Amino acid sequence: MSGVTITDPRQVPGTLGQRLRAWFALTKPRIIELLLITTIPAMVIAAGEWPDTWLVVATLVGGALSAGGANAINNVVDRDIDARMRRTVHRPLPAHRVEPAEALVVGSVLGIGGFLWLWGFVNLLSAVLATAALAFYVLVYSLWLKRSTSHNIVIGGAAGAVPALVGWSAVTGTVDLPAWILFAIVFYWTPPHFWALSLRFREDYAAADVPMLPVVAGEEATTRQIVLYTVLLVGLSLALAPAASLGAIYLAGATLLGAWFLFETIRLRRDVRRAMAVFQASNGYLTLLFAAATVDALVL
Repeated sequence: MSGVTITDPRQVPGTLGQRLRAWFALTKPRIIELLLITTIPAMVIAAGEWPDTWLVVATLVGGALSAGGANAINNVVDRDIDARMRRTVHRPLPAHRVEPAEALVVGSVLGIGGFLWLWGFVNLLSAVLATAALAFYVLVYSLWLKRSTSHNIVIGGAAGAVPALVGWSAVTGTVDLPAWILFAIVFYWTPPHFWALSLRFREDYAAADVPMLPVVAGEEATTRQIVLYTVLLVGLSLALAPAASLGAIYLAGATLLGAWFLFETIRLRRDVRRAMAVFQASNGYLTLLFAAATVDALVL
């Protein structure tokens, strides 16, 4: 399949509203929403109750700024790749709704703003962790791993797991064992999640010369790795219960959700056309798992 490119370079919006909408799209708000799903449960588990509401709001705002900054800069780095993929060709840069220099400024302002906000209203450790995630996502994943190795999302997934550490450190000022298990859960969840998506858009990644696992190793190897990582993920989810002193609500939820998600990945082995179903299931799994942890910490 040939790559897809935008041919009209004269689409930079003239009105303030259009420009603001393009800036907002640069932040990839759906990804930010997923990242923030892991922040609040980490804060609740760390506190053993609902934390101070202002602290929760301040942490979410700072985390959203940092994540939005990382995503905006990623748009600049990936603009050549995005222009060759049907899934991403309508993003602001390949669609010429924003110029690269402008997007870089937006990302830098958001990233710096996130650091200053978290430092001022939360604590320095949370600010450093969020900014380290931004730097890792841009410098290690976007500029290096994504274009050079099929292990790109395995290692690069560390950036998306950091919000759990940020949430924990916002409450405690430290990063303790349960926080690292929360980090590991998101870390091991990311490959099955993203590999399912890349199975669906394998031709896109091949056209853009991005060495995602399905492109390099094929469907059989990718689905096998998805199942193996899911087994590790479920094990980690169960290990969180004793580490964070969670009770029956979480343990039952983690067991049922783990069995369901593992079953979905095994079905993918038999029918790769279920890739998007597994992708959607992965979102539901993570959301419900962290919701179960939150409810357990609040109730018990």
